Amino acid sequence: MKKEEFTRTLKKENLAKKEFANLANISYNTVNNWNDDNKPVPPWVKSWLQNYIKAKVSEEVIKSVKPFINTKREK
Repeated sequence: MKKEEFTRTLKKENLAKKEFANLANISYNTVNNWNDDNKPVPPWVKSWLQNYIKAKVSEEVIKSVKPFINTKREK
């Protein structure tokens, strides 16, 4: 993942670099120093973001259908 794709993905997901750093439990300075030359975006970041996006979508779906699900079992 190139820095441009990383930045674009964060923007699309409305996720600030600082928030990403907190969620990923890494230093904000580390994230801010990533570039395409001597400190590239680590390979794990792409799959982390994909999983973050999937989890966010899943939470939205669950929140949307929860009022319509009968959690009590009928006898």
